[in-house]
Amino acid sequence: MQHTPLRLAPFTSLLALAIACAPAAPPAEETASGTHHDLLQLFEEFRVFQEPAIVDGVPDYTAEAMEAQRQGLEDYKRRLQAIDISDWTVSDQIDHHLVRAEMNGLDFHHRVTRPWSRDPAFYLMSQGGAGPAMSGFRSLFRLEPPFEEAELAEYRTTLQALPKIYDQARSNLTEAVPDLGTIAIWAAPREARIYDEIAEQLAGHHPDLIADAEAARDAVLAFGDWVEENKPSWSGAAGIGKENYDWWLRNVHLSPYGWEESRMIVEQEYNRLVTFLALEEHRNRDLPPFEIADTPRKYADSLHQALRYVVDFLRDGEVMTVPDWVDPTDYSDPDEPPEPLPSDTSIDHKAREREILPGETHEYIGHMLDDQRRQRDDRPIRGADRRFNMEWMRMEGWAVALEELTMQAGVLDERPRRGREVEYLMNISHMSLALPDLAMHANLITFDESRALCAVLMSKGWSQPDERMVWYEMESNLRFPGFHTGVVVGKAHFMKLFRERAMQLGDQFVLRDFIDEFLAGGIIPISLIRWEMTGYDDEIRFLTGEDNVPNRVFDPALQLADRL
Repeated sequence: MQHTPLRLAPFTSLLALAIACAPAAPPAEETASGTHHDLLQLFEEFRVFQEPAIVDGVPDYTAEAMEAQRQGLEDYKRRLQAIDISDWTVSDQIDHHLVRAEMNGLDFHHRVTRPWSRDPAFYLMSQGGAGPAMSGFRSLFRLEPPFEEAELAEYRTTLQALPKIYDQARSNLTEAVPDLGTIAIWAAPREARIYDEIAEQLAGHHPDLIADAEAARDAVLAFGDWVEENKPSWSGAAGIGKENYDWWLRNVHLSPYGWEESRMIVEQEYNRLVTFLALEEHRNRDLPPFEIADTPRKYADSLHQALRYVVDFLRDGEVMTVPDWVDPTDYSDPDEPPEPLPSDTSIDHKAREREILPGETHEYIGHMLDDQRRQRDDRPIRGADRRFNMEWMRMEGWAVALEELTMQAGVLDERPRRGREVEYLMNISHMSLALPDLAMHANLITFDESRALCAVLMSKGWSQPDERMVWYEMESNLRFPGFHTGVVVGKAHFMKLFRERAMQLGDQFVLRDFIDEFLAGGIIPISLIRWEMTGYDDEIRFLTGEDNVPNRVFDPALQLADRL
């Protein structure tokens, strides 16, 4: 298997299979009896309820359909609130909080983001697509011919539905804002090229589908032209504002850190990393320049060697338990030909061609193994794919923390010394993406200004405003609030838990046990994992409103007083 970047995994976790129609809302008077089984049944019903109806092969995101869904959501929220969890175990209460946060996510989409009426890129498959119902359409980008008979029929139906999606989109986008239109204008031609590639793939086995692929391409291009034509008449800011940002982080992501606290965390981390990079460069000032892996073979060899090295380091160094099922060839197979080097070198590639290990530790250990653990997690609520990016801080916080923690634990000690500079540069890149996220959603800067700010904040000139990766990361920030802020804040939250658990256990603290216990918690908000691991419920009380003392969770003296 060729090495496949996992950067889009957080988007795919938002998706579920399309279904024929959404169920009717439950009766308002219906309440749950209060068992965990009742919660599970409610969760399963709510997952189905979230799906839009499919009308003539097209997900229904019309104003009428979305208003009906918004009203039905209130009944689900009432049913959940009626469940008394006061006598439940912490583990079962965590499931309740996960369902509550997911309902909050749908509520926020209706109250604030309304992507079906504000965001033209909502209807572009390559940009994350139109919510849960679009996973079937995105299969066009993954499946390769030849197809079996049933698969062929589904593929044809999906292709033929695409022009209808863009017809509906024109009617739905009654609140479209200019910056979100800019993203769709940029993305539409790129998506159109994908349909050209699909047409080429179909030529050898299913030439009768070529016309449908070309019609889909033409529909995407026409939609992009429509956005460009209408964008001058649109108005309004794309950012959600600080107050909404706070609500989103605290009620959907279950993070104790709102906009202001997140800004402080990101700025302090940025200061630290730039300082440490300068010190590292001073220390290495007499060393030769980096050796660049500038051919496909050099790059592939460095990747395969790094994967084996880091797995052995984690296992033999007792950093974490490495399960028997871990196999680096799942990620990149040395027996397959090396992939071509990218034509446009991003920050990630600039880093990896100098020292590949931190970045691939992030992607393989941090993400791919996370995903493989999730596939083995049979807990029906905790082990489910999260929606509304609820897993983002946990996933990225862990992966980004892993880069620097393993470096400090010695993983780079036997490798070229200047590799430590690469790790600091990679972390600085996260700051260069997070600060524009915060500024855009506070409506302090526009989308175009966010790309320029990203370039200014990144060391060594490793970012340029018009780079494809910068476009991708900034549009992700704008369309998915907290996207890169969550990367940095998630790492800070993990480090806080690390400190708390080490202090709690003292001489009994064992690194491998801590990491294993953290990962066993699942891919859920860190506040919930922390509660289960430490017994500290101050963050949960703060997030649920049980503790009304302002900023209590951020005051160490009050925390200490509680525990004494």
